[in-house]
Amino acid sequence: MAMASRKLNPFNLSFLDIMSCGFGAAILLFLIVKHNAEANLPVTDTMQNLTAEARLLEKEVLEGKLGLAELTNTSEETSREIVIAEGLARRVQEQIEESEGRLATLKERSASDELEALKAQVSELEEKKQALEADLDNTGQDTRSFTGQGQRQYLTGLRLGGQRILVLLDSSASMLDKTIVNIIRRRNMSDQQKRKSKKWQQAVATTDWLSARFPLPSKYQIYAFNTEVTPILPGTKDRWLAVDDLEQLNGAIDSLQHIVPQGGTSLENAFLAARQLQPPPDNIYLITDGLPTQGKTTKTSGSRVSGKQRLKIFNASLQALPPGVPVNVILAPLEGDPLAAHSFWRLAIRTNGSFMSPAEDWP
Repeated sequence: MAMASRKLNPFNLSFLDIMSCGFGAAILLFLIVKHNAEANLPVTDTMQNLTAEARLLEKEVLEGKLGLAELTNTSEETSREIVIAEGLARRVQEQIEESEGRLATLKERSASDELEALKAQVSELEEKKQALEADLDNTGQDTRSFTGQGQRQYLTGLRLGGQRILVLLDSSASMLDKTIVNIIRRRNMSDQQKRKSKKWQQAVATTDWLSARFPLPSKYQIYAFNTEVTPILPGTKDRWLAVDDLEQLNGAIDSLQHIVPQGGTSLENAFLAARQLQPPPDNIYLITDGLPTQGKTTKTSGSRVSGKQRLKIFNASLQALPPGVPVNVILAPLEGDPLAAHSFWRLAIRTNGSFMSPAEDWP
């Protein structure tokens, strides 16, 4: 029996089937809308992105080229340094070989040749030492230091040196000044003012200058004389002092500042004191300003001594002078004694000494 055809009724579909069909349609619609959105992007934005990427790539390429150039320069500099180092190494090697050759040559020298060379050096040093000692004996300028004012290294003509040196310093009242009037005026002043006299200070400075030129190996003595003779160092009369005792020599020069010029002049007593020194002096420096006013004994009369009388006293005093001793005269100026310069000059020539009359600013 034929079955009767049934009609489809939409209301016969299940609810779940309906929901599934609707959800699928929604998904399909979403996909269609998203695809159209991407397809519709502006062309300008895409080009900008591509351009930025291209620039970034170009920058990286440029930095790579710069790095490559720097590496190339460094490589070339390193190559140059290697070449220089190789050249230095060759020179050092050559110097080492040269030094080794010299060392071998020195080793080949015999001991006798070296000994002869040393002997020659010793002989040369001995000659230099003797020359220095000779210069020291002749000058003695390194014994003490002497500092003057201004230019004081004049050519004096004095014969410096000797093994036993005697300095005779005139400390009479005439050493206060070069004029008679000022001598009389200063003679009545205090001892302090007398010591400050310009003429006396020049005599003290002259003694200091001479002492600075004593040869070190020699002996010395310094006497101050007027009518009497006194060593400037108490307790040293008739005794030679050593120049190399610089403390004692400096003390002797310092003691000159305590001497007060006064009294008359007895050159005979000064020469007698020189004769009593044993062994006798071999060089005398006489610092004075004129002919003596008294002989061996002191005159008590107040009468003035004439020029002729003073010359007679001077000639008599020469008999007391030790024989064969040079007398170097340093004559200070004095008014009213015209015969003094000629007389003392003759004394210097006769004894093979020297004579000088210093300027006011010497030494």
